[in-house]
Amino acid sequence: MARKSKSNLSELYLEENKDQIYENALAEIQSFHLPLGTTLRSVYDDQPNAHQRFMEKLDACIRNHDREIEKMCNFHHQGFVDAITELLKVRADAEKLKVQVTDTNRRLQDAGKEVIAQTEEIIRCRVQQRNITTVVEKLQLCLPVLEMYSKLKEQMNVKRVSQYRFCQIMIENLPKLREEIKEISMSDLKDFLESIRKHSDRIGETAMKQAQQQKTFSTTLQKQNNLNYGRNMHLGRSRILESKNEITLKRTFEDDDEHEEEVLTAQDLVDFSPVYRCLHIYSVLGDGEIFENYYRKQRRKQARLVLQPQSSMHETVEGYRRYFSQIVGFFVVEDHILHVTQGLVTRTYTDELWNMALSKIIAVLRTHSSYCSDPDLVLELKNLIVVFADTLQGYGFPVNRLFDLLFEIRDQYNETLLKKWSGLFRDIFEADNYSPIPIANEEEYKIVISKFPFQDPELDKQSFPKKLPMSQSVPQIYIQVKEFIYASLKFSESLHRSSTEIDDMLRKSTNLLLTRTLSSCLQNLIKKPHIGLTELVQIIINTTHLEQACKYLEDFISNITNISQVSVHTARLYGLSTFKDARHAAEGEIYTKLNQKIDEFIQIADYDWTMSESDGRASGYLMDLINFLRSTFQVFTHLPGKVAQTACMSACQHLSTSLMQMLLDSELKQISMGAIQQFNLDVIQCELFASSEPVPGFQGDTLQLAFIDLRQLLDLFMVWDWSTYLADYGQATSKYLRVNPGTALTLLEKVHRGMKDSSKKNNIFAQFRKNDRDKQKLIETVVKQLRSLVNGMSQHT
Repeated sequence: MARKSKSNLSELYLEENKDQIYENALAEIQSFHLPLGTTLRSVYDDQPNAHQRFMEKLDACIRNHDREIEKMCNFHHQGFVDAITELLKVRADAEKLKVQVTDTNRRLQDAGKEVIAQTEEIIRCRVQQRNITTVVEKLQLCLPVLEMYSKLKEQMNVKRVSQYRFCQIMIENLPKLREEIKEISMSDLKDFLESIRKHSDRIGETAMKQAQQQKTFSTTLQKQNNLNYGRNMHLGRSRILESKNEITLKRTFEDDDEHEEEVLTAQDLVDFSPVYRCLHIYSVLGDGEIFENYYRKQRRKQARLVLQPQSSMHETVEGYRRYFSQIVGFFVVEDHILHVTQGLVTRTYTDELWNMALSKIIAVLRTHSSYCSDPDLVLELKNLIVVFADTLQGYGFPVNRLFDLLFEIRDQYNETLLKKWSGLFRDIFEADNYSPIPIANEEEYKIVISKFPFQDPELDKQSFPKKLPMSQSVPQIYIQVKEFIYASLKFSESLHRSSTEIDDMLRKSTNLLLTRTLSSCLQNLIKKPHIGLTELVQIIINTTHLEQACKYLEDFISNITNISQVSVHTARLYGLSTFKDARHAAEGEIYTKLNQKIDEFIQIADYDWTMSESDGRASGYLMDLINFLRSTFQVFTHLPGKVAQTACMSACQHLSTSLMQMLLDSELKQISMGAIQQFNLDVIQCELFASSEPVPGFQGDTLQLAFIDLRQLLDLFMVWDWSTYLADYGQATSKYLRVNPGTALTLLEKVHRGMKDSSKKNNIFAQFRKNDRDKQKLIETVVKQLRSLVNGMSQHT
């Protein structure tokens, strides 16, 4: 009894010890600090059923935690509901605040316009004030001279000066001094004109750079305004965009501040004081008109020199840039003279000079741009013309004719692009292996799909590896067409045209690429001698997929220009007709090559037309031909539509015609009945081939009808059923309806000659010779009747 009690106490102690172990294990699991592997191993390394007890403890612990979580949620639930209610109230207040902020911002903008106007007026007044102060300071420096001059005038009026000798000397020397001053000032003017000619390109380059920076700044500002316009619709997102735009705009201002010291005006680059001084001197001396005529004449000469391009200007973009810089520099100087002098240069004069220059510039650009064969150079030329036009437009010169010229250059740019892409297409076609694209895994499939919009639910169900129906050239051609659209779009930028006009230009240039360049490359590819039947089949499949991808190209252009395809002004791509024409050409080439291959087999046919009996089996050349056709038509099963059926029917008809021509060949003078039997065995093989349905889709014995003429003709000779033929001739139910009397006559005469030749060589029995003579008499009778039918047909026609 004591032993049993002691045992119970031990078991109770062990149970309590295990419970303590499980509690420790649970504490370690919840702490996330100790490795779980060690803790779990200590549980599962115990007795066999220890893990079951541990799971019960774990479930109990989980239930305790769930109850605590539920209590906590219940405790905080009302606070959560109150917080949501407060947020809903705040949202209503936020909407009201947003309306107030928007209204305040609008009123602030309106008020700011007046502030800006007043600020500009203050700036203008301060500039005037500074100029007046400067003039006052300079006049104060001149006051002593003016006082002396006043005293001199006073003495001269009372005639007190003329009595002095120095006065007479001055009267004699002053005219000379005036001429010397005029000559010196004119010399300075000539130096100025020479200097301005040398500095024109630098002045123009500076002005064009300044105009380009101003345009970049305006574009950035416009983008910011466009993004801020949708702020009310996307408030949260717009705050991020607004901060980004502020940073961008700030950087733009900082960049402008950095470059502000570098940007120099014409007055900074050239000292105009010789012009002012010479103009003042000639005006004081009464020769202002002479000076004006001289200045304008010299500048016209310089204009002609500036407008004369170098012969190699079209070779590099630097040649064009220097040409434009010199012209801009010339007119920037004239514009400066126009605004700082009175009468020396007038608006009428500058307009006349610009119109003359513009005509010359357009003629030069039209000529030199025609020499450019590099599309990148033409694109850079376009960008230079745009900057050139924008710069001079900023100085008040009309430039509409330059943008009209850009449309002419755009056509030439497209031509250079078409030539470049023609070479790219040729390279793609040359490198293609004209086999379906093998796809090993999902990654390769995604790469191809990312390049070309291919969809085939049936193919998607297949497991990897698998093959796409088109060859490698299809996605490459599609990518290059998109690259062409991008290249064409580059020229359309900055042309001051609407999105609709740009969309129309892109579609027209893309149509040219498809209907002229790509179509020509496809047609040339199809006609190449090394392109066989397998390649032609793949080309037909490729053009089918490219045709289906045209709608994605239209979507691509619409996404670029933001012009909907349903717009009445939107042109359509003509890629459908391009690929259909190429497919029809490939189909025709397939028919031609099949017939050529059949002719090659026919040419190696070697019949013994005098054989007494057939070999009992079809000719070797014909069996090889049928095997070739059978393997070829297996490839044709992938062709779309009824191309395979048409090709099969065309091949059978050509084979039938070739065999018929072989029998009726004028150089073949005689044929034995053994040869007819051998020929019949070959035609039987042709009929068996036609009945084996080499291409699915034919109804009944449609394909066998290709050999019906041969079959009825051979049956007529094999059965020797001339009485039936002659009796039923001309009736719709005739057994030999497809046998033409002329054809039968030609072949019968050859058989007749063969029989005569055989009779001469055969001297075995007289009875056989008598049978031959009877047969020959029958043939002669049939020949006469056939000739009568042939003559009747000719008279009827």
